[in-house]
Amino acid sequence: EVQLVESGGGLVQPGGSLRLSCAASGFTFSSYAMAWVRQAPGKGLEWVSSINSGGGTTSYADSVLGRFTISRDKTRMLYLQMNSLKLEDTAVYYCAKSGSYYPTPMLDEYDYWGQGTQVTVSS
Repeated sequence: EVQLVESGGGLVQPGGSLRLSCAASGFTFSSYAMAWVRQAPGKGLEWVSSINSGGGTTSYADSVLGRFTISRDKTRMLYLQMNSLKLEDTAVYYCAKSGSYYPTPMLDEYDYWGQGTQVTVSS
């Protein structure tokens, strides 16, 4: 059974940092691209970042480029380092598994999702 469990969310002031983690199990982690997707209050899902199966290729939404960094390691963990957080980064952040090895911003390419972790940026 595929499981994706996010952690690391919380309340942070504007300009602060958080590191999200996603623990993956139930599939060959090294064979699939992964992504972070978020949903702000009252809005739809927004792709944030993706990483390929090997970890060498990453992509980011324009809204987070230069502030967020996606990474993965061989212990079946996916990470999102978030720096210079803004009020508009407030959202539930989801970890998602792709159906293939290459990263894509297309949400329908992701077949499994975690339960999400809340990130609130507020002064």
